[in-house]
Amino acid sequence: MPPQVTEHLEVDEAGSLLQSCNIPRVLWIFGYGSLIWKPDFEFTSRKIGFVRGYSRRFWHGDSHHRGNQEMPGRVVTLLEDVDADTWGVAYEVRDDQIRSSLEYLNLRESLLGGYMCKTVEFFPQGMEPCGSTLALVYIATPQNPLYLGPAPADDIARQIVGCCGCSGHNLEYLLRLAQFMHSTCPGVEDEHLFSIEAAALALSLPLGGGPTVGQE
Repeated sequence: MPPQVTEHLEVDEAGSLLQSCNIPRVLWIFGYGSLIWKPDFEFTSRKIGFVRGYSRRFWHGDSHHRGNQEMPGRVVTLLEDVDADTWGVAYEVRDDQIRSSLEYLNLRESLLGGYMCKTVEFFPQGMEPCGSTLALVYIATPQNPLYLGPAPADDIARQIVGCCGCSGHNLEYLLRLAQFMHSTCPGVEDEHLFSIEAAALALSLPLGGGPTVGQE
């Protein structure tokens, strides 16, 4: 297990909920990266939709799931951006599911990933603008020691193509995310994601192709 990074971070909203005696009976958790296809916690329902005021960026380093200490991978975080929407999946958890899901995500996203949890407004697909609900989301900030920050699309793609971690190849992560956007949100433009996808495919195809995107 890599060094834990939470000693550099403030207590977040999920941590506060776990310490509280007043945990709600219903909670929504929004995923915009690997949580889209691999939540790995029990949930009651899921909805595709978006959060407003944030753009998705491959600016966070990953030294466990999609990289290692010597060659950290690149995974997504959210950047405040008043004109942007970020699409993903929100999961409804209820009753006993809430504590177990938050404990699991505290390990996966906070201890191992270095993400903080906060509350955002989630808009389900086809129900905007009047059908929004509050949801928890995990975001990495520049104060995180794993944070890498911006870089040209070609440089990010090169790093992604060359990295692999405990959860698989970094390229698989990129392609799964791009596939979700292409297949589930047709017509929605994600210039940052799609430019990195194109650059990574251009780099990987001459080498015989990268990892395929399966169903698991």
